Amino acid sequence: MQTMTRESWTDERLDEFGKRMDERFDRVDERFVAVRQEMKQGFEQVDERFKEVDEQFKEMDARFDKVDARFDKADARFESLQREMNLRFEGIHKSMFHGLLGIVGVTVTGFVGLASLVIAQM
Repeated sequence: MQTMTRESWTDERLDEFGKRMDERFDRVDERFVAVRQEMKQGFEQVDERFKEVDEQFKEMDARFDKVDARFDKADARFESLQREMNLRFEGIHKSMFHGLLGIVGVTVTGFVGLASLVIAQM
């Protein structure tokens, strides 16, 4: 059976290992800096887009304010029309009532006249 000899770690090798580890971690740090920079640029782009969208929403709000004003005008016209219609229906109602009173009066007068004739004929 053959045994493999284990190399011993000398101070020089440990120092070399430490340097390599430091170099690798420096590269990892550089990558993180690059990733952070990319993320920062991405967030800046997102912020810019939100500013654009915010402007679009402001424009939409202004347009909705105009629409609301138009609806307010339409509501005022409908209320005016409703008042006018109520006055006209009220006038029609009065005319119909007076006409009905006239018809009832004529009918009663006719019956009274007829009754007078009948009584006079007797």
